[in-house]
Amino acid sequence: MSRAVRALRGATTVDVDTAEQIEERMVALLTELFDRNDIDHDDLISIVLTATPDISSAFPAAAARTFGLGDVPLLCAQELDIEGATPLCLRVLIHLTTERGRNEMHHIYLEGAEGLRDDLPG
Repeated sequence: MSRAVRALRGATTVDVDTAEQIEERMVALLTELFDRNDIDHDDLISIVLTATPDISSAFPAAAARTFGLGDVPLLCAQELDIEGATPLCLRVLIHLTTERGRNEMHHIYLEGAEGLRDDLPG
C-alpha cells in the first residue's frame, strides 16, 4: 500500500489555565492520538497547536516538546474568539505520512472537547 500525507485532528480542554494542566492535558491528548493511530515519530511532518483566547499561561508547543516532539516543526496559534465556543480548549492538527486511508484515521477529543466533532471517526 502506498503512503499518503494525511491530517489528524484532536482537542481537549483544561479546567484551569496553568502551565501544569496544559502540559498534562496536551500530553494525554498526544498519547491517545499516537497510540490509536500507531504514529511513528519519523512519519510526522508538522503539528499546528491552538488555544482559545482564555488560555495564556503556556504555549501548547512547550507541552508537545515534553512529549518528545522537539525536533518536529510546531506552530502555536490562537483560536478565534467566537461567542459560545468551547472555553479553555486546546486543539491539535498533525500532518503525517501514513498507509491509513482518510476514513481509518482516529481523531481524538477528550475532556470538555468530546462533542466538538462527533462527525469524525474516533
